Amino acid sequence: MRMTEGQGVGKHRAGWRPDRLREQREAHGLTLEKAGERLREVAERAELKGIPAANPQTLWQHEQGEVYPSPHYRRAYCLLYRATEPDLGFRSALPGEETSFKLTPMDDRLNGAQVLAVERAIHRIAPGDADADADADHFSLQQRIIDAWKRRHTGGDPHRPVLILVGGFAGSGKTELARFFVQLTGWPLLDKDPLTRPLVERLLVALGGDPNDRHTELYREQVRSVEYDCLMQSAMANIKCGISTVLSAPFIAEMTDAAWMQRLSNRATSMGVDVFPVWVRCDEESMREYITFRSAARDAWKLQRWDEYMATIDLDLRPAVPHLVVDNRLGAAVSLADQARQAMGAVYA
Repeated sequence: MRMTEGQGVGKHRAGWRPDRLREQREAHGLTLEKAGERLREVAERAELKGIPAANPQTLWQHEQGEVYPSPHYRRAYCLLYRATEPDLGFRSALPGEETSFKLTPMDDRLNGAQVLAVERAIHRIAPGDADADADADHFSLQQRIIDAWKRRHTGGDPHRPVLILVGGFAGSGKTELARFFVQLTGWPLLDKDPLTRPLVERLLVALGGDPNDRHTELYREQVRSVEYDCLMQSAMANIKCGISTVLSAPFIAEMTDAAWMQRLSNRATSMGVDVFPVWVRCDEESMREYITFRSAARDAWKLQRWDEYMATIDLDLRPAVPHLVVDNRLGAAVSLADQARQAMGAVYA
């Protein structure tokens, strides 16, 4: 089921100020027609999915408050106007959230604006608990990602290889953030869904189930463990070669199992590799919105039985071991990642 613009998206959103979108467009000297052209261009450059025609009527509905823009439109608007969602009036800022900042024109050098944008995005990584060692780890991971980004064109990394596990509930934004880490560092990404989906679907059918099942005992008891085994074996193949790797998967059962995490850490340590569990925090409304607009068949059950699904979700759940947190409530972290990608445009064109 594909959700169209305005369908199931409430017109009355807390903190929504549609007039700001019009003010930004006029401040940039754009007509509705020209703004639509620019939106399509920026969406194509950023490889955003789900941006339709961006015709003047749709943009006018956004500016008049008749239709609340979908996540893909909001991301494209932020990139077009080099602003954040609170800047554009899509929502109120989170407590302590940094919103307005300016980016200078890009050139071929790693200029101060690029570094600043990257650091702001990476600083969304924070300690997941009060443990002092975890606090030190979050600074370590931040610095290693930034260092890897700065070294991409000079080669070589003096640090031990690193294995980053990016976990969180469906629709939390973990895939986007994992991709951002990869764009900064050049490390390979292993995303569970594209890596294992063909195997999982064929296995479910062979067992007499639905290829899109992700909620029954059949999937949980006979398929899920195989799915994660494929992911982790692929990761081990990389780190055995000394290649830092980013993994993206929910990791719900794994990160909350101290014994599982300890076994992984022990195995990685024996190969000279550091493990960093990163949990992506999100809110219910944003997760539902992300899931709706990605329109994946495997999410149909969740959307059709949303209340039942959410009854199984504990938004306060955190890994059972020292970990790091990226706060993506209301898409704040993904928005900063988009701003950093834009700042790096001349480097990663």
